[in-house]
Amino acid sequence: MATERICVLLIVFCATLAEDIKLKHKQATKPVRLFTEEDLKRYDGSEEGQPIYMAIKGVVFDVTKGKEFYGKDAPYNVLVGKDSTRAVAKMSLDPADLTSDTTGLTEEELQSLDDVFEGTYKTKYPIVGYTASRILNEDGSPNEDFKPEDQPHFQIKDEF
Repeated sequence: MATERICVLLIVFCATLAEDIKLKHKQATKPVRLFTEEDLKRYDGSEEGQPIYMAIKGVVFDVTKGKEFYGKDAPYNVLVGKDSTRAVAKMSLDPADLTSDTTGLTEEELQSLDDVFEGTYKTKYPIVGYTASRILNEDGSPNEDFKPEDQPHFQIKDEF
């Protein structure tokens, strides 16, 4: 009888340990991608069943779960399929603000951008990649300021 109890406890312990190991060594999700402007345009919410992507500060988020806000004919659809950093900073839907350019933004707008980026997008939506403009300079050379190891969800081993 005592031997049976020990066997049952051992089996339960092993099963629990196996589940714990699975959780700690979870397979990597899809690797992040590098998006050109053309690539990003394909994810503008216009095609049913296609993911909806939006970039802020060069980070591409999958905002598909917010389809009611970002999908076709939704109120913030103009922000998707592109890097809308300036528009987010200014809380603007003006077509002139639908760009990654932050030149001339006020301190308040830059702070608002950081708050929304950190408090909303990074906490609510998965990161699926980065824009080429974040990683590469205009001449195609690597942007020395970009540090992949400092980026959330970026694992070098997934890229190769």
